[in-house]
Amino acid sequence: PPSTLPKIPSIMTVSRKRTSASASASASSSATNTTNHTRKRAKPSTRHQKDEIQQSKSPAEFFAENQSIAGFDNPGKSLYTTLRELIENSLDACESVDVLPDIHVVIEEMSEGQFNRMRGVPDRGRGNGGGGRAVGEEREEMEYDYGGNDQENNENMENKNDGEPKSNAAKRQSSSNAANAKRNHKKDAYFLLTVRDNGCGMAHDAIPDLLGRVLSGSKYGVRQTRGKFGLGAKMALIWSKKSTGVPIRIKTSHVSADANKRKKKRKSDSDDDDDDEEEEDDVGKNNEIVGGRKVGKIISTCVLDIDIYKNQPRVIQHTQEPNTEQWIGTEIQVLVAGNWTTYKSRVVQYLRQLAIITPYARLEMTYSNRSDEKKGMNFKFERRSEQMPPAAREVKHHPSSVNNLLVQQLLERTNAKTLVKFLTNDLSGITPASARRLIERLGNSFEPDMDPADLDDKLVTRFVQVLRSADDLFKSPDGGCLSPLGEYNLNLGIQKVVEPDIIATARDKPGAYDGHPFIVEAAVSLGGKDAKEGITVVRFANRIPLLFEGGADVATRVANGKIKWSSYKIDHKRDKIGVFVSIVSTKVPFKGTGKEYIGDDIIEIQQSVKRALQNCCQQLRAHLTKKNALRDVKERKSRLLKYIPDVSRSVFGILEAMQKRKSEEAESGPRYSSPRKRIAGAGAGVGSSRQQHLKPTESEVFSVLERVSNGDLTEDTIKEHLVEAVEENVNAGIGFDENEEVFGKGGKSKSKKGGEDDDRQAVYLVPIYDDPKTAGNVVIRHPLFDFFPLNA
Repeated sequence: PPSTLPKIPSIMTVSRKRTSASASASASSSATNTTNHTRKRAKPSTRHQKDEIQQSKSPAEFFAENQSIAGFDNPGKSLYTTLRELIENSLDACESVDVLPDIHVVIEEMSEGQFNRMRGVPDRGRGNGGGGRAVGEEREEMEYDYGGNDQENNENMENKNDGEPKSNAAKRQSSSNAANAKRNHKKDAYFLLTVRDNGCGMAHDAIPDLLGRVLSGSKYGVRQTRGKFGLGAKMALIWSKKSTGVPIRIKTSHVSADANKRKKKRKSDSDDDDDDEEEEDDVGKNNEIVGGRKVGKIISTCVLDIDIYKNQPRVIQHTQEPNTEQWIGTEIQVLVAGNWTTYKSRVVQYLRQLAIITPYARLEMTYSNRSDEKKGMNFKFERRSEQMPPAAREVKHHPSSVNNLLVQQLLERTNAKTLVKFLTNDLSGITPASARRLIERLGNSFEPDMDPADLDDKLVTRFVQVLRSADDLFKSPDGGCLSPLGEYNLNLGIQKVVEPDIIATARDKPGAYDGHPFIVEAAVSLGGKDAKEGITVVRFANRIPLLFEGGADVATRVANGKIKWSSYKIDHKRDKIGVFVSIVSTKVPFKGTGKEYIGDDIIEIQQSVKRALQNCCQQLRAHLTKKNALRDVKERKSRLLKYIPDVSRSVFGILEAMQKRKSEEAESGPRYSSPRKRIAGAGAGVGSSRQQHLKPTESEVFSVLERVSNGDLTEDTIKEHLVEAVEENVNAGIGFDENEEVFGKGGKSKSKKGGEDDDRQAVYLVPIYDDPKTAGNVVIRHPLFDFFPLNA
């Protein structure tokens, strides 16, 4: 419009100064060319084209235009992020009132035609008049025809092509099906998402501000939280507004934390996530106890939109009704565009990992497709543990984490009248004595009794510099304010989902970086359901699964480059290794705007992750040593049992030959003995007692041969005795029985050393001669043996 065009005084001035001759010439020229041309408007100058108009945008408008910052990069990831935000809000709502979470997710996919009919959206008709069927509706009906009865579809195609051969009609139908399938695969669909929980709910009057105002929340303090910036479900509302234009629908019944029977004394947990259900309730008095919990007497229903230009909620419907269901919790329903085909695996992966990090929750997801019922699926992860982690506590800022802006904010909000009181009351880890010593280091411009409001910008700068460098005056941040999952729950979660063959867990001691405490928990598993060869790293931050950009994460880099797996008897290329790392902190050092990975540039976190993984590997090494020893025992037993039939047959053959020879000697007299036997007989009675003990007597030989002759000693009896001997002595020196639990409690070995209980058997080399003096001169002497010639 002309009113919006910039003023161009320079052109107007030039036009006024034109001479009459040029004006007349121009008039005549335009008069002659009136029928063919029109006069062009003069263009503005370049200098005025570069002038820009200063504008300001609301937070909602900014994030609507830059939605990738919040994880809404494309329709597929937007669908995933919407589900993730709503589920995590439900977890926070349950944990805030110390209730075991019960979360049910329903995903219903619909085509464009189904969405248009549901919304009553008119489409362009076939003709110019626009009176035909909607394009989307027509396309949907074609898809149903192609996906229905093949015989009926073929008949329809034949009727439409009476003069065309059946083969050509079938070809056209096949090509049309392929084209439609390809087009529908690339086209985004619409999804009706419903997330229902049994958490604290939302107060009736607080619903619009909780879900319709961007960057408004109650988690900006120093506390471990899942969310921080006040986006979450508000971005889901913005994405719904952008992709479908449909507002969100909220149904909730509220109860405050104080009204809960299982309430705990935790002031910092009275506020839930910026997107979650708020704890403060004006109608707490209207609660009644049902099933051990107090539930509200009303159910609030709200249909909510957002004005992104004003960053204000726009309430479409806000009603109350009696809570006849005796239900407490929240149900949020949102209709968004998305792509299930490309992000289906991510959604399933997220739910699996969420079941690991929240084993105390019951998670269920139901997916259905209105166009194809066969594509429906259902996932359910039952509750494995009833022990919830303790709630995280809000703490004050540590002196090592402050900056100029933060100190100025604290000075404006403090109620302290002296600088010493300000240091001890508004910051953590500073005692009155250390506060006075700190003031002495600040210089002459600071006094213990001075008013904190008297600090100007220069004094604040000096104040911050000394605070960040005086580590010797105050304690490091304490990890007691954090809420890690715990080794017990982490073990149960991994066993529930992964089902590994063996698992080890560890928690490193609390650490700190830049004044922010953190705790690292880790687990290493071997084997498992659907496990792949090599190292698979699963990462969590503040009990949230991290699925994207894992290659640059500190856990991945430590697992792949800082751990020597071979020294722990683990083959990192062939074994199925699962590495699980959970980091909790009051400020997780995410990299990038998407908050998807933690960099390895913070040495404190990197070393803590390494120590935790090494602790797990040391536990596994002890178990793997036992496992390998048991495997060797089984292999040795298998080899011995393999040769028992041959040994039994050979031994029995020797005994039979001896018995036969004895019988012949009894009939025809003794045979002439060999020189070796004569020498051995001459030296009888000389030698060690051990050798004499091993040498059988004549009576023992006669007894054995008598049993062979009577049939008491057969090849089968020899085999049975050998098998018994193998069973008794195969575990000799190993320290545990074959049937003993390899990965026993505590990992302690039951080996016996020395004494009468030692089941090991000594092995001796029996010499040819009992007395070396009877063997003649020594030919070869060696520290281990003497070599003598054999006398004829």
